[in-house]
Amino acid sequence: MAILGSGIVFLDGSIVTVALPAIGAELPVTTNLGTLEAQSYVYSAYLLSLSALLIAGGALSDMRGRKRVFAWGLGGFALASALCGLAPTMEFLIGARALKGAAGALVVPGSLAIINAAFEGEARARAFGLWTGASAGVTVLGPMIGGGLVDGVSWRAAFLVNLPILAFALWATLQKVEESARLATGDSIDWYGAALTGLAVAGLTFGPIRGQEAGWTSPMVVALLAVGVGATVAVVSRVRNRPHALVPRSLFENRTFVVVNISTFFIYGALYVVLYMLSIHLQGTLGYTATAAGFASVPAMVLLALFSGKVGGWSERTGPRAWLTLGPLAMAGGAAWLSFIPPTSEAWRMTGTDLATWLPPSGYLNDVFGGVVLFGLGAMIMVAPLTAALMGSVPHERAGVGSAFNNAVSRIGPQLAGALAVVATTAVFYGALADRAPGLDVSDPTVRAQVSPLNSPAPGIGEEIGEAAREASSEAFSWAMWIGAALLVVGAGANGIGLAARVAVPGDVEGVRLGGQICVPLDIDATG
Repeated sequence: MAILGSGIVFLDGSIVTVALPAIGAELPVTTNLGTLEAQSYVYSAYLLSLSALLIAGGALSDMRGRKRVFAWGLGGFALASALCGLAPTMEFLIGARALKGAAGALVVPGSLAIINAAFEGEARARAFGLWTGASAGVTVLGPMIGGGLVDGVSWRAAFLVNLPILAFALWATLQKVEESARLATGDSIDWYGAALTGLAVAGLTFGPIRGQEAGWTSPMVVALLAVGVGATVAVVSRVRNRPHALVPRSLFENRTFVVVNISTFFIYGALYVVLYMLSIHLQGTLGYTATAAGFASVPAMVLLALFSGKVGGWSERTGPRAWLTLGPLAMAGGAAWLSFIPPTSEAWRMTGTDLATWLPPSGYLNDVFGGVVLFGLGAMIMVAPLTAALMGSVPHERAGVGSAFNNAVSRIGPQLAGALAVVATTAVFYGALADRAPGLDVSDPTVRAQVSPLNSPAPGIGEEIGEAAREASSEAFSWAMWIGAALLVVGAGANGIGLAARVAVPGDVEGVRLGGQICVPLDIDATG
């Protein structure tokens, strides 16, 4: 039920993207919002509330009981899904999406905490692998399911389809899941710390997102980033000085917890850069259809979905360090492979109605497929051991907040890395374009509106400039892939240097704490 519940949260995030055009065409906007702006808020309202409340949701599950809070989240998610499906206006839908994100913040950390409490040893590692595989599976299926519902029924069905699944998950949770022990200290939730943490995550997540759209000197962007940084400093001070802070100081005394979160920041940042930039490049530069670009990364997701459970079990026997070092290095190799995609690579013009176009062309097989498979192989090696190492590094009674903290880090990293990649690719693109088309003023806003990195030039721009833009985009994309590869190497290095060969579970009676790292006798099997 933990996998089913969290899977719905991930599925919802991927389904809504394909429903946005139909939503914009049908729902009225009753304020001064433009349709495109309102569509972006439909997506970002969910992400904002989910990201900002994750850590508070994890702490709440530790304080009030995992089963109870998980059930609250499922019920709230069902209510919000119904409100989304029945929304009369765009503004109502935005509010319902924010409510859905808040409910999701109760579901995601609770799901991992429930698994952590229900399993031990190798069985727990396999369960984390299955959780990872299910998340990857719904990421692949989301756009396909959403597209079928939007085209065949209505965009409203993309939200209402959640209801029977959530009803079953809620019933099964109440009937089959045992309540995890609550914290015995009697601590109350640090609501002030929760507010600071929410501001920190929200500012550091949406500052970079807004900066890419509105420019980095925009007052709103500056304010968001300032709030994010200021709140982060305040959170660190609170963790250091308050005995019962929202995120306990004791978690950061465990070396494994710290190292895994540092590597998560870099690895998930790279994951976003590579997959996001690849999708745009395939469509905008090479001419792939949207359907083909979606299918291009399926081999990576299939590897992750099918084999994460087995890898999780293997990592439990051997310890996570080797897996968390080799996995990101293989992903870096995949990103490096993709950096060599030539601008002349044949496009895959796949459409859903013409079965003859489903066969990939030589351009995909020669230039893209190998990099995607290598990248997916590395992710398959890395993701489940990372989750198992993380959850094995926190006490059972703090599993909710530990999981939520890592989830928040995995959301901040992509936005900051994505901002870095956008700045770099933009600079490389216009520099390369100026070299290839010397007579073109690349600083002219009119020119920049017609030719932009990784996107198709505007019609009528001219064949010569269009070819120069295509080559410049390929050069810029190559830089983005090398940025992703560098981030992955940093993440691999953090794991290889920082992690012990075998990771002990906090609280082991045989363990001895030494310099913040839990050590165990060599004959004690305490992998985590």
